[in-house]
Amino acid sequence: MKNETEQSKWLKVALILSVITIVYNLAEGLVSVWFGGTDDTLTLLGFGIDSFVEVISGIGILHMIRRMQSTAITEHDRFERQALRITGAAFYILTAGLLVGVGLNLWRNVQPETTFPGIIISVVSILTMFFLMKAKQKAGRILNSEAIKADAECTATCLYLSVILLVSSSLYYFFKIPYTDLAGSLGIAWFAYREGKEAFEKALSKSLTCNCHKC
Repeated sequence: MKNETEQSKWLKVALILSVITIVYNLAEGLVSVWFGGTDDTLTLLGFGIDSFVEVISGIGILHMIRRMQSTAITEHDRFERQALRITGAAFYILTAGLLVGVGLNLWRNVQPETTFPGIIISVVSILTMFFLMKAKQKAGRILNSEAIKADAECTATCLYLSVILLVSSSLYYFFKIPYTDLAGSLGIAWFAYREGKEAFEKALSKSLTCNCHKC
C-alpha cells in the first residue's frame, strides 16, 4: 500500500471520478430519453433509462468511497445494500418494459423517425466511459482496492451498452435495415437483466467485488 498521503490523494481522485460518473449519467439519461421518446427509438429510450438506474448505483458507490476515506472497509453497509436492491429492481423493471416495448413495436410495425441522435450520444458515451474505466482501473491498482477495480468493471458494462446503441443506430440510419432498433433494445434488455441479477446478489453477499465483466 502506498503512503498515507498518496492513498488520500487517489481516494479523492476516485471520489471525483464517481461524481463525474453520476453527473454524466444523469445528463446522458435526460438527453437519451428525450430523443428516444420523440423519435420512437426504443434502444435509445432504454439506454437513457439505464443511465438513470446507473445514477442510483453511482450514489451507492460514492457513499462507499466516502467511507473508504475514513476507514478500511470489507463489505457494503446498509445504505449501499439498499441502493443495490433499488438498482436491481429498477433494472428488472427496465428489462420487462423493453420486452413489452419490443412486442408492441413489432405488432404496430413502429420504426424510428431517425437514429442519428443515438449515433452522437453513443460515440460521446463510448469516449467518456472509456476514459472513466481506465482512470478507475488506475486508481484501483494504486490503492490496491478491489472495490474500485469492481467499479471500473461496471463502467466497462456501460461501454458495452454504448457500443450496442452505436451499432443499432448506425445500421438503421445508414442502411435502413428494419428491426435493428428492436434488436438493440433486446441487447439493452439482456444487459439490464444481468445487471439487476448481479445487484441483488451483491446486496445479499455484501461483497465489494463485481462480476460486471461477465455480463
